[in-house]
Amino acid sequence: MTATAMRPGHRAATSRSLPARVLLGAEEDPRWSRPAMWAVLAVAFVLYAWGLSGNANEYYAAAVLSGTQSWKAFFFGALDAGSFITVDKPPLALWVMGLFARIFGYGTWSMLLPQALAGVAAVGLVYSAVRRACSGRTYADAAALVAAVVMTLTPITVAINRDNNPDTILVLLLVLAAWFCLESLRTGRLRSLLVCALFVGLAFNAKMLQAYLVVPAFALAYLLCARVPWLRRVGHLLAAGLVMLVSSAWWMVIVDLWPGDSRPYVGGSTDNSVWDLVIGYNGLGRIFGQGGGPGGGAGGGGFGGESGAGRLFNDILAGQISWLLPFCVVALVFAAVMRVRRIEGPSGAAWLVWGGWLVVHYVVFSFSSGTFHPYYTTAMAPAVAALCGLGGVSMWQEYRRSRAWAWVLPLAVALTGGWSFVVLRRTPDWAPWLAWVVLGATLAAVAVLVLARVRAQVTVRIAALALAATAVAGLAGPAAYAVTPLGSQVNGTNPTAGPNAGQMGFGRMGGGPGGQFRGGQFPGGQFPGRDFPGGQEQPGGQDAGSGTGRVGRAGFMGGGPGGGMSDSMVKYLLANQGTATWLVAVNSAMQASPTILSTGRPVLAMGGFTGSDAAMTVDRLKELTSSGRLRYVLSGGDRGGPGRGNTEVSTWVQQNCKAVDGQDGLYDCAG
Repeated sequence: MTATAMRPGHRAATSRSLPARVLLGAEEDPRWSRPAMWAVLAVAFVLYAWGLSGNANEYYAAAVLSGTQSWKAFFFGALDAGSFITVDKPPLALWVMGLFARIFGYGTWSMLLPQALAGVAAVGLVYSAVRRACSGRTYADAAALVAAVVMTLTPITVAINRDNNPDTILVLLLVLAAWFCLESLRTGRLRSLLVCALFVGLAFNAKMLQAYLVVPAFALAYLLCARVPWLRRVGHLLAAGLVMLVSSAWWMVIVDLWPGDSRPYVGGSTDNSVWDLVIGYNGLGRIFGQGGGPGGGAGGGGFGGESGAGRLFNDILAGQISWLLPFCVVALVFAAVMRVRRIEGPSGAAWLVWGGWLVVHYVVFSFSSGTFHPYYTTAMAPAVAALCGLGGVSMWQEYRRSRAWAWVLPLAVALTGGWSFVVLRRTPDWAPWLAWVVLGATLAAVAVLVLARVRAQVTVRIAALALAATAVAGLAGPAAYAVTPLGSQVNGTNPTAGPNAGQMGFGRMGGGPGGQFRGGQFPGGQFPGRDFPGGQEQPGGQDAGSGTGRVGRAGFMGGGPGGGMSDSMVKYLLANQGTATWLVAVNSAMQASPTILSTGRPVLAMGGFTGSDAAMTVDRLKELTSSGRLRYVLSGGDRGGPGRGNTEVSTWVQQNCKAVDGQDGLYDCAG
């Protein structure tokens, strides 16, 4: 085999064929490395894709369905195929699911399979990024494998990857950005940094300003570790900033320059602009609970509990993300002490990238006063995973070769196992034996590690015993939580894992028995509501629009604020829609989404997600009804939730439209 000049960090060429290298790795790699990676990815796919039928947030599901019916709705991310109002997020994640749905037909699997695949891809990228940042083949592969396992078993990541919220795509794009950031630091190539910036911008189009939380870590790592002079580093970062700005703003600029009367209203905004959505509802409002953003409830935060330094360790969030945070803290302190004089190089850059990622997210997530959902914390999972891999291997190396630092690894194991015991004991009736298994494994791991160093002899058997006990102490708790979503449907609005999975927020998305979408089960096929117009009977004896045993009666979107329409009303509307674009106008997306899904028809949500958006005016309603594009309006001051009704619109409807006999609150505005 001929020698080949390689850049730092690259491995020599091997004689194995490409398929063999893909499956087994290079000849010089440890034999266990590549098969272990594939095994972890297979486990990740099972965790993320098993039994997906019925999991979804109706709000985004309705937008995906509408995007399969109208390219205009697809581009703008409109809730309805008539494109009256958008969802309250940019549409990139909807585009991914919508393209799958257009190719394979709209259904649970076509919508959620790309989410599961994105989650698996993120695990693989974390593995690759950690592996390429470490020196020494065996240690690099070990660190990468630990990172992949931790990422796979993070409970909140399992829950969100089985759902259609945009966070899964956000995480994938940010991990891609981190990969290219580290690649630019490893190779010295500017183009990798620019690609990193491109992916951060794309992530912005999945969830706006949350994507930028990684930017301080990337910029600091590049400033301190790039292989170019300081002045050039600044220039490169400015160029990357420009790329990030363009890739972030292009959709926003198009929408805001588009004439407002020929595009959907920007849901969640106060002035029908994406810019207001960025800095208000999805920006400062999330941090401060003001400026148009949703309020946080008592103490701030609402779904995630009171804001403060201990938020991530409270009863709501601890079981979702906090299991390995003590280990990460010890690893970061250890790395800071050990590397303060030699931070250069790929390994030092990796510590800055992943450590900065975790610290910034911890601060923002802990102290934000606006609405905070537990599933936001899935954005911390890549950093937690990478730090566990890097930290675990680094502490093990120092444990074996330095008696002065041998105490660090036992301390990290003790803190991590102890915290896992505390979290598990918060639900003493759920798997009560597990907490004691974790405690026993923790004590065994610490004892073996300490005694081995006291005797100054770490044999292979002792090392294997210590590592096995450490794995149980650190991973048994999150693994137990991670498998719970496989046995029950995820709460589409506020997905979580663990003993209380699916019980957060205003209620399960599953509604009644089985927790299926209204309109029936659709594991991969066409959505039934599209094939049964006019209230014809659907499979299983359910009528179009029936909420019995399905989302809409007890689920968040249909049974929370706003409620759902009766079966008889849906049948009436289907039979009398005629040539109107919209089946009916309602106050909120909480009413509109289940009806869109059950009928496959556009439903106009006058007030956006909760009914509080100023999207509908009297003049706009007059124009829609006089043109015949809208005939029916479901009016009523509080149907969109407490205080959500638009009084002027409701008054105009009641004074100028005819009440439909036998359909409470329904008005016919034809003619």
